[in-house]
Amino acid sequence: MNILAVGDIVASAGCGFLRERLPKLKKNENIDLVIANGENSADGNGITPVSADFLLNSGVDVITLGNHAFRRKEIYDVLDKSECIIRPANYPQKTTPGKGYMIYDMGRVQVAVINLLGCMYLNPLDDPYTVIDGILEKIDTKMIILDFHAEATAEKMAMAYYLDGKVSAVFGTHTHVQTSDERILPKGTGYITDVGMTGPYESVLGIRPDIAVRKFRDKLPVKFETADGKCRLDCIKFTIDDKSGKTIALKRMEIL
Repeated sequence: MNILAVGDIVASAGCGFLRERLPKLKKNENIDLVIANGENSADGNGITPVSADFLLNSGVDVITLGNHAFRRKEIYDVLDKSECIIRPANYPQKTTPGKGYMIYDMGRVQVAVINLLGCMYLNPLDDPYTVIDGILEKIDTKMIILDFHAEATAEKMAMAYYLDGKVSAVFGTHTHVQTSDERILPKGTGYITDVGMTGPYESVLGIRPDIAVRKFRDKLPVKFETADGKCRLDCIKFTIDDKSGKTIALKRMEIL
């Protein structure tokens, strides 16, 4: 089975570019399932019902989120009802909308998709190790994919080694910069520290460079604006053995 993980989609520019490039990419790479991080898919940050529908109608099968999951209140009801959108599982279960994992039924095989948020330099949430241990106890499938939305590279790598042999693949999101450390860990788990970003190429994480420079230089508040111009789609393909649930090949891509 070929599973495509798509890096953080940024605003209308990223959504539009995804819709333009994804159909051909799925055909050329023989993709069975597409997982995309959509926590920045709305203009101005967060995710809205409109941006979520756009991604799903563009060929995305599962949308994962991150620390901006609840930035837009209009998505709350959608998170409670949707079967295709998940938010980090280590948010408090009693007070936050939505769910932290889902089982995608593909007929011949079921794929569990889990979303977690790192704790270093981000929100102080429940311990992701304890949370994923509890989830894995409930899951009865060998095909398991984790989007670990985290800031620190060490935290992502440590989680991947902890889960090596327990899940099929771990891909990192959040930093918007694609890393070149894709690998298959010793016990068969596919891994990349950060899959990257889908959005404007000439930008600072999707933001107009002049605005980002002004923020760092002047130390004053600024209003972020999405950059213009050509876009890129960062992604990685995990080829996973249906019987063992282990990654047998991976391919990191930047689609221009």
